[in-house]
Amino acid sequence: MTERVPMEIHVRESGGIFFLDVHGRLTIGEPAEQLHDALQSAIQRGARKVVVILNSVPQIDSSGISTLVRISIRLARESGALHLVCGAGRVRDALTVTRLVEAIPTFETESVALANFA
Repeated sequence: MTERVPMEIHVRESGGIFFLDVHGRLTIGEPAEQLHDALQSAIQRGARKVVVILNSVPQIDSSGISTLVRISIRLARESGALHLVCGAGRVRDALTVTRLVEAIPTFETESVALANFA
């Protein structure tokens, strides 16, 4: 059986905007829970504008997508916003097929995502 590399999330804050740089597979079980916990922690620390960077995520499943949707809804209810950064590839394809790119603003680069906060 192939050993999977654990997912890592690096969180930083700049000017009131929280950035979560995700590395590894975002799939059912611990990885999706880990992302949910990291996002919840950022919200508890006062985050209302959050950018999740998915460029180092090789795979996302419905559990990972569900986590992003739940947090996006929570932030919207609290007058905040979630933006995603995701270049071309399998993850972007999954976000497009599920039409998540229409529901959560998704950008090619971090700088464009940052510039699009109201």
